[in-house]
Amino acid sequence: LLEGLKAKGYEVGKNLTVDYQVAQAKTDLTNQIVQNFVSKRYDLIVGIATSAAQAAYNAASDKGIPVVFSAVTDPVLAELQNADGSNKVGVTGTSDELPIQNQLELIRAFMPDASKIGILYSSSEANSESSIKTYQQLAPAMGFEIVAQSVVDSADIPAASQALVGKVDAISNLTDNTVVQNLQIILNKAGTAGIPVFGSEEEQVTNGCLAAAGLDYIALGKTTGEMSGDILSGTKAEAIPVAIFQESQPFYNSEVMTSLGLELPASMASATDLGK
Repeated sequence: LLEGLKAKGYEVGKNLTVDYQVAQAKTDLTNQIVQNFVSKRYDLIVGIATSAAQAAYNAASDKGIPVVFSAVTDPVLAELQNADGSNKVGVTGTSDELPIQNQLELIRAFMPDASKIGILYSSSEANSESSIKTYQQLAPAMGFEIVAQSVVDSADIPAASQALVGKVDAISNLTDNTVVQNLQIILNKAGTAGIPVFGSEEEQVTNGCLAAAGLDYIALGKTTGEMSGDILSGTKAEAIPVAIFQESQPFYNSEVMTSLGLELPASMASATDLGK
């Protein structure tokens, strides 16, 4: 984000001040943060991931403060775009539409005999609901059944993870905020059961997932920053088309792969190893 802003002439310490707050996937804290931003009449609010972006837009839309979202899988479902995909007034951003077909192909390559894929998700995240629908649409053609397990908050993760590992051959992770914050719990439960967890981006693989068909979130962030710079320079948010990122890159963790007794598929020969 900051790289993109700098490319547009805005740099911290020179002509840009950034108030960076982390909401810890807590709804009350998210709303408190954005209300504080609005009360200070900031020139722009950036919301990273769906819940933060929704809260920012809901708080700022009638105050004349533009909002830029980042890493929102389905902006229409999140009500950050109109039903026809056109921009709403005062908001634009970048969408991280997960490359789910590529992810299913990757899982099949590692696990040719697998039949059931488990997915943990937060019932309050529009991102996750959208991704699961796509998984359910695409999985049958690949010979998979999707077993989805919802959670309300972080307190549900241990029990939900334990229940899921007893029903599936593998787990595929989303970019769900609540789930990602508790990834180590899921990895521990799955590891004990000898079940691989596939991530959705590079950092999850570095942190212990087996592999992922992941998006380039650095590029997504830079584009978000460039949009933000244009808005600070006077362009209306609604005049900037939402940018959708779909091109994926394969990553795997050789240490995790070895611990699970798996081998690198031929189709992954050019993938980046994050386990070294």
